Amino acid sequence: MRRLKKVGIALGILYLGLVFLAYFFQERLIFFPSKMPMEHTYDFCQPFEEFFLDTEDGARLNAVHIKNSGKKGVVLYFHGNSGNVSHLYHVANRISNKGYDAVFVDYRTYGKSTGALSEEALNKDAQLFYDYALEHYKENEIIVYGRSFGTGIASRLAAKNAPCRLVLESPFYSAVDLGKHRFPFLPVSLLSRYRFPSHEYLKEVNCPIYIFHGTEDSVIPYDAAKRLYESIPGNAKEMFTIEGGGHNYLQASATFRQGIGEALR
Repeated sequence: MRRLKKVGIALGILYLGLVFLAYFFQERLIFFPSKMPMEHTYDFCQPFEEFFLDTEDGARLNAVHIKNSGKKGVVLYFHGNSGNVSHLYHVANRISNKGYDAVFVDYRTYGKSTGALSEEALNKDAQLFYDYALEHYKENEIIVYGRSFGTGIASRLAAKNAPCRLVLESPFYSAVDLGKHRFPFLPVSLLSRYRFPSHEYLKEVNCPIYIFHGTEDSVIPYDAAKRLYESIPGNAKEMFTIEGGGHNYLQASATFRQGIGEALR
């Protein structure tokens, strides 16, 4: 009995240690930034302008503005939790082929961007880029596009503004919901400083919403996107299911290409 008690105490201490680490180092579980030297020159094989936006708290945010006359408008694009804008050449080509310009944003600590991470800061940064887009395009010409992690930022941004459309590729229901899926042994609801309740944001969005998700996504379960879609009130929504699709490379699917054609019509 005493031995069992000691084992129980040891396991309890170990679990508390895991909880401690998960809380204080959660950024390392969420964000996987790829840095880029400041002197790096992007090459998108089409007209573009690299620019920086400065924030009130001293961060400097890097972005790329693809400029191809913007006959239809602009796509404000928020990427996933890894990489940086230098990895988005194929996305730039896809958007340009549909007749849109694009603004690709690098979050704090990603690419050439600097600053301390927090949910509040990321949301404020997104608004800065939306305001930048408003300086160059009419609001009914702005499409907000989020992929994976970026869908949480894009959902809130669309809820707080009035873009013409919102596109969500491989979205989650909420960051807390995803955390519970990935770490079911931890009290994620209590620990998480990053919540991104997309299902709540989308109730406030007043533009058409397009969702794309693969049935074999091992990062964000297909069920999360389905529940997200079902939580959206009204009929101004459409979900494209990519059968057998994973978390990446959905663009190889005919269903995805058809859906993007509609979303970027």
